[in-house]
Amino acid sequence: MGKGGGCVPSKKKKPSSLATTGDDHGTEYEDAVNAPLPIEDEQTTATTGTTTPAITTTATTAIPPPLKIFVVFYSMYGHVESLARRMKKGVEGVEGVEARLYRVPETLSEEVVEQMKAPGKDTEVPEITAGELAEADGFLFGFPTRYGCMAAQMKAFFDSTGQLWKEQTLAGKPAGFFVSTGTQGGGQETTAWTAITQLVHHGMLFVPIGYTFGAGMFKMDSIRGGSPYGAGVFAGDGSREATETELALAEHQGNYMATIVKRLAQP
Repeated sequence: MGKGGGCVPSKKKKPSSLATTGDDHGTEYEDAVNAPLPIEDEQTTATTGTTTPAITTTATTAIPPPLKIFVVFYSMYGHVESLARRMKKGVEGVEGVEARLYRVPETLSEEVVEQMKAPGKDTEVPEITAGELAEADGFLFGFPTRYGCMAAQMKAFFDSTGQLWKEQTLAGKPAGFFVSTGTQGGGQETTAWTAITQLVHHGMLFVPIGYTFGAGMFKMDSIRGGSPYGAGVFAGDGSREATETELALAEHQGNYMATIVKRLAQP
């Protein structure tokens, strides 16, 4: 008997029913029993005394696949190809973007190519088909000039994209150009300018480099190909190779295009 004249129940005794009605203490006990167990570093089994590691959960974040820029080119003597390879380096300088090199099919016969003394093609660079363009997030197209316009091989490739045009598969995708010419007045700008019509009919976005190359666009101490339309190289009679300035401009264009593609891909 307690001093207050009433019985004091033992604190060790549990209520006979968890569903006690009209009793706040019963509800509190039920909440305590049903509460989630805390995750501890280790859990010990009372009966066996063994210790088992705690169950933990780790949140995983899916890493999105890299964006793809296709560097698609035609190069007879290697000048455009040298720009393409440096452009690939520039693209891959941007995190989350990768570049793939592709050739367009040759339209000349082997006999004619041999008579023109053109070097052999690098077999590690695959030929592209029109349908494969749908896989890319952006493009850089390179080609030599023929009287101020793109070479016939590149034009033939664009002519094969009729199904993509019909379905507007490439609409909204960014693309840029890079070129080679035999002389300073051979069409560094007009070749890219006239090629824009190919993009227009596909609904693609032409991305020029403008003067983003900075001081390199204003150098007058040496002959340099390239323009605000895109990178370029002067081939001369075929023996001249791209200078470091021309290659640096190509690398810059690849990096710049990758930045634009990545920005457009953001939600």
